[in-house]
Parts: sequence; C-alpha cells; structure tokens
Amino acid sequence: MSTRLLVITGLVFLVNLPFGYWRSRVRKFSLQWFLSIHLPVPLVIALRIFSGLGFHFITYPLLVGAFFAGQLAGSRLFGSKLVG
Repeated sequence: MSTRLLVITGLVFLVNLPFGYWRSRVRKFSLQWFLSIHLPVPLVIALRIFSGLGFHFITYPLLVGAFFAGQLAGSRLFGSKLVG
C-alpha cells in the first residue's frame, strides 16, 4: 500500500470530522443535513486529483471508509446532541 494512499485516507478522515459534527447538530434529512454529507465530496475528489492518486478501484474501500468514519467520529467526538 502506498504512503500517498494512507496520507490521503487520513486527510479524508480529518476533512469529514467537522462535517460529521455539523450533521449531528441538524435535523435528519433537512437541507443542512444533506449538505453536511455532500459538501466534502468535491474536497475528496480534489484531494484525489491533486495528489495524483487517481480513481483506481483499490482506493475506493479505504477512502469511502475514511469518509464515513470521519463523519461518525465527528458526530461523536465533539459531544453529539442529536436534533430531530
């Protein structure tokens, strides 16, 4: 496994922490909830492109896992108070 893939996986996780926190603070299925999940996607795509990682199939499980783990950790790490 390349070091670049591990670094980008860590960055994807870190990028999603504040969005997970935001998601946990808004009503489920609201516009803000939808945005908190989907706004980090272009950032992850930019990380892939600018790092030269590309879109190889083997990268998807790690990056998707880091995406969801970051969302979950962000909602729990900062003392989640679920709304709605």
